[in-house]
Amino acid sequence: MEKENFDDEFDKLWNETPASHSDEIKKASWDEFHSKTFAEKKRKSQPWRYLAAASVFIFVLIGTGIYFNNQPLEENTIASTENVIENTTSKIKYVVLPDSSKVELSPNSKISYGNNFALNRKIQIDGEAYFKVKKDKQHPFQVFCNETTTTVLGTSFIVKESENEQITVELFEGSVQMNVKGQDQKWILKPGEKFTYGNQTASVTEFSRFIDFENEKLTNLNHYIEENYGYKVIIPSEYLNQKITIRINKKEDLKTIVQLISEMYNLNFEINEDLKQITFR
Repeated sequence: MEKENFDDEFDKLWNETPASHSDEIKKASWDEFHSKTFAEKKRKSQPWRYLAAASVFIFVLIGTGIYFNNQPLEENTIASTENVIENTTSKIKYVVLPDSSKVELSPNSKISYGNNFALNRKIQIDGEAYFKVKKDKQHPFQVFCNETTTTVLGTSFIVKESENEQITVELFEGSVQMNVKGQDQKWILKPGEKFTYGNQTASVTEFSRFIDFENEKLTNLNHYIEENYGYKVIIPSEYLNQKITIRINKKEDLKTIVQLISEMYNLNFEINEDLKQITFR
């Protein structure tokens, strides 16, 4: 609309207001309004207007799940500020996560997770690790390895990435859901099942999650503890040739195994964490 026409229309509207004021007052008010509204002088910019508009714009974008980023928003996004734990030794590294979940990190492996891990339990792994997850229904535990995602609530399992980028997940306790990036199919594992993914092919097979000692010398179990848990076992000489028959979970807590031996042979024990040594008496 042209400025002159706009003036005429607005002047009509102004004069249609109630006649509670004199024409002189209305005329003075109109002139003041007109001079401020259509002043020839360029008005100063008002940054707050643009800030307000930007706030609305950002709100709309967040509400629709759209973010400005160099990478698309994906399910396996880990917080930009990460905690990285790497095992450069030749022995298993024991890690306690912020949510009290436990990790046995194999040599030449590493894990990374965000600073808000207790509320957003997402963790990236390169290599191999055994997870014993603290149960938390409100915050599912997710492990990302290459293109696979393992989602759990509370369980124990191993995630391993081989040199040829083949991923295997072995479930010892509880249940896990497996997802592959770009695929709609989901795999629900039961204890004793192994998920394998490689060359864009997924499969589920069974594996033995137990180890059996059938009428074997007690020293064989001691050697197993030393090799798999890193603790030296000292036992009275009169028990060295004792026989034992037992089935244990390959990822059983060390203290549980030690307590079983103690009860079966009526022995006391002491665990020295500094020396990594178990002594039966």
